[in-house]
Amino acid sequence: MSYLKLKPALYFINFFTKGHERSVKAKKNIISSLFIRAIGISISLILVPLTINYVNPSRYGIWLTLSSIVAWFGFFDIGLTQGLRNKFAEAKAIGNDALAQIYVSTTYAVLGIIFFSIWVLFLLVNNHLDWAKILNVPADMQSEISNLALIVFTYFCITFVLKIITTIMLADQEPAKSSLVDIIGQGLSLGIIFILVKTTEGSLIRLGFGLCVSPIIVLLFANLFLFRGRYRKFRPKISKVNLHYAKSLFNLGFIFFLIQFAAIMQFQTANIIIARNFNVSEVTSYNIVFKYFGVLNMVFSIFLLPFWSASTEAYYKNDIQWIRNGIKRYNILNILFIIIGIVMLVFSSWVYRLWLGEGKVNIAFPLSLWGFLYFNVILFGGKYVSLLNGISALRIQFISSTISPFLYIAIALLLIKHFQMGVYSLFIASVIANFNAYLLAPIQYYKIIVQNKKGIWLK
Repeated sequence: MSYLKLKPALYFINFFTKGHERSVKAKKNIISSLFIRAIGISISLILVPLTINYVNPSRYGIWLTLSSIVAWFGFFDIGLTQGLRNKFAEAKAIGNDALAQIYVSTTYAVLGIIFFSIWVLFLLVNNHLDWAKILNVPADMQSEISNLALIVFTYFCITFVLKIITTIMLADQEPAKSSLVDIIGQGLSLGIIFILVKTTEGSLIRLGFGLCVSPIIVLLFANLFLFRGRYRKFRPKISKVNLHYAKSLFNLGFIFFLIQFAAIMQFQTANIIIARNFNVSEVTSYNIVFKYFGVLNMVFSIFLLPFWSASTEAYYKNDIQWIRNGIKRYNILNILFIIIGIVMLVFSSWVYRLWLGEGKVNIAFPLSLWGFLYFNVILFGGKYVSLLNGISALRIQFISSTISPFLYIAIALLLIKHFQMGVYSLFIASVIANFNAYLLAPIQYYKIIVQNKKGIWLK
C-alpha cells in the first residue's frame, strides 16, 4: 500500500492521538458523542412508533403530557448538579481529591433529602388530584392516570439523585461516557417495550413502568460500578457530608438555576405570544423552524460539551494558551456551521415539503431567515458562555439573564403590535434580547483571558 493511501489514515490517527492531553481527550469525546447521539436518535425513531402502536396515539399523548408536567419538578434541583460540576472540576484540577469527595457526598445527601421530601409530599396529595380534569381525559381514567403519575414521579425523584454520577463524568471531561449511560437506559427501555408489545395488551401502567424502570436500573448500576472502580476515591460517604460546603454549592447552583429558568421562560413565552397575536397554526410553523435550525445547535453542542469542564481544569492550572487556542478552533468551526446553515436556509422550503408533506404547513422565508440568524447568534456566543460557566464567572450573565426575558417580550410585542410584523418578530426579539451571547460574553472572555482582568469580569 502506497504512502499516499496511508496519508489520510495517518492524519486521522494523529488528529485524535497528538497534541495536548486535554485536547486529545476532548476530540475523542466529540467523535464518541457523535456516534452515541446517532444511536440515541435511532432508538428514539424506533421507540416512538412502537410505543404509539402499543397504547394508541391519545394514550401516548397522556404519557407525554404527564411526563412534561412532572419534569418541571426538576427545578427543585436548584442548579446543584451544575454547581457540583464546577466545584468537582476545580477540586480535581488543584489535586484536592478529599474536597471533591466532600462535594460529591454533600450533593447526594442534599438532593436525596430534597427529592425524598418532594416524593412524600406528592404521595400525600396524589390521590386528591383530579388528573382526569387536569389532563382533560375521560373521568373513568382517573385511577389509571393517578397510578401512572405515581410511577413517573417516583422515577423522576430517583433519577435526579442517581444522575449525579453523570454530572461527575461531565466534570471529569467524559461527556461521551455520560451520554452512554443514557443511551443504555434508552436501549433497555426499547427492549422492554418490544417485549410488552409482543406479549401483552396495551396499558399505560405497563408503558410507564417499562420506560421508567430501565434508566433507574442503568443509573444504579453505573453508581455502584463507578464508585467501586474509577471514582472510588470520590465515593459518597455519610461521614464526608459537610453542609458548610453545601452553601457554596447552593450559591453557585442557584445562579445557574436562575439563568436556565430565564432561558426556559423566554422559550415558553414564545408559543403563548404567537397563539394570542396570530393563531395556533403559526405556533406550529415557528416550532418547525426552531427544530429545523436547532439541529445546528444540537450538533455544535456535541463539539462544545467537553469545553466546559476542560476549561475549568485549564484555568485553574493557569493554562491560558490552551483556552485561547480552543476559542480559535471553535471560531473556525462557527464558520463551517454558518456555511452549513446557509445551505439549510436555501433548501429550507424543499426540506419542509419533504419532511411534512406537500401543503401541510406554510412557512414564509423571513421566518426561516431569522431562525437561521438566531441560532447563529447562539452558536457564536456558546463557546464564550461555556468557558465562563466553566470558570464560574457568572455575575454578568446572571444580570443579563434577568433582563433578557422582559426585553424579549417588550421587543416582540412592539414589533407585532406597532410595526405589524409577522411571527419572525419572535426570532428578531430573541436575537436582540440575547445580547449576552454576542456582546457581553465575548467582551468578558477578552477581559479575563486576554487582558487578565479580575473584578466584575471574574465574578
